[in-house]
Amino acid sequence: MFVVLLRFSANRGAAEQHMSGHQEWIERGVDDGVFLLVGGIQPGLGGAIVAHDTSRPELEERVAADPFVAEDIVSAEIVEITPWLADDRLKFLLA
Repeated sequence: MFVVLLRFSANRGAAEQHMSGHQEWIERGVDDGVFLLVGGIQPGLGGAIVAHDTSRPELEERVAADPFVAEDIVSAEIVEITPWLADDRLKFLLA
């Protein structure tokens, strides 16, 4: 599984212009079953995504397709996690 950190960068001012494409990109990730959780990095520093059931190369390709990444509105950092213990509600992540 992965945590994707999308931190605002040089072109942050263009966020509103590309917001609909970014939101469509997020919805596609959720609909595809790859994005499990999407939220904001507080206080207003960017966004974070928990991704699952994908490979790193596939996720890198998906992240590169985000209009916010393509337009340098955010910089993306992908952190890979190898889970070995989980609460019963999250056991599916161990598979």
